[in-house]
Amino acid sequence: MTSSSSSSLTPGRSPELRKDPTTNHWVIFSPARAKRPSDFKSKNPTTNPNPNNSTCPFCAGNEHLCAPEIFRLDNNEVSGSWNIRVIQNLYPALSRDNVEPIHRNEGDQVSIGGFGFHDVVIESPSHEVQLADLEAGLIAQVLMSYKKIIERVKTHDSIKYAQVFKNHGASAGASLSHTHSQILSLPVIPPKVAARMDAMKEYFNEKGKCNLCQVQPSDLIINESRYFISIVPFAASFPFEMWIIPRDHSSHFHEIDPDKAIDLGGLLKLMLKKMSLQLNNPPFNFMIQTSPLQIPSSELPYAHWFLQIVPQLSTLAGFEMGSGCYINPVFPEDAAKVLRELDV
Repeated sequence: MTSSSSSSLTPGRSPELRKDPTTNHWVIFSPARAKRPSDFKSKNPTTNPNPNNSTCPFCAGNEHLCAPEIFRLDNNEVSGSWNIRVIQNLYPALSRDNVEPIHRNEGDQVSIGGFGFHDVVIESPSHEVQLADLEAGLIAQVLMSYKKIIERVKTHDSIKYAQVFKNHGASAGASLSHTHSQILSLPVIPPKVAARMDAMKEYFNEKGKCNLCQVQPSDLIINESRYFISIVPFAASFPFEMWIIPRDHSSHFHEIDPDKAIDLGGLLKLMLKKMSLQLNNPPFNFMIQTSPLQIPSSELPYAHWFLQIVPQLSTLAGFEMGSGCYINPVFPEDAAKVLRELDV
């Protein structure tokens, strides 16, 4: 999945607009708005605002402070202890009690009852440990927990999409510093997901092949593993945005097997370590961009999932919110070069 460089890197590059073929979004690259890519650092590095684990509901020993547990993965080396707990969100965005969501259509006003599942994956029993600190095998257990949750919720015909996401740091949306991630399973297909599927279909119809199966330019690649490749996308919406893409075509994340989960765990750990070291431990989000749960077989050839990592280095303002077009001060080739050459 590598090829020659997509463009030459020269000092003083002019602004450029690029179209992301995976989303059909346009991104403005304006390097004059930033310093050198290697000097790019977070101004608000993530710190632990609550080092005392006595009041943290996610810490081992405080399980009684949490919402109901769904399942756990035990630590086989220490009797009675656990590696991962999956619980219901104490403050869920949707309710799992409404088994069949009620659809309402009154003139131009359309609504659906708020049925869905909002689950939390506690990635470690230790308050001081972050996801990137875990061994690849333990990160694989986190990934396989996502798979297990998705396989459970997809048995409900009314659930159309399961969004896996992680917020790390208060400015990235995390309300607790203890390492965790979430899955929100929805009775609708979110508009960004629908737009991504449409863009992938458009590319497939025009080129006759899957966009993410294509050979990636070598100057966009950060690292490669046996089953995955990490890149800065050609039209990255955010500075130092990273994607981890399965080498082989795969439409749904929940198709992952244990061997690939370990491989992905190792590459994800490496990307998080590089991001933290290069960018001064920034707040970040990662999202698994998978396919809707009930897509027809005709859509499988162009639907390809990937994991997106976005360090919080910039702020969305009026232009971005009004136009849906992002301004990125760092060219993807420059970001990829800095990350690729960083030793961890």
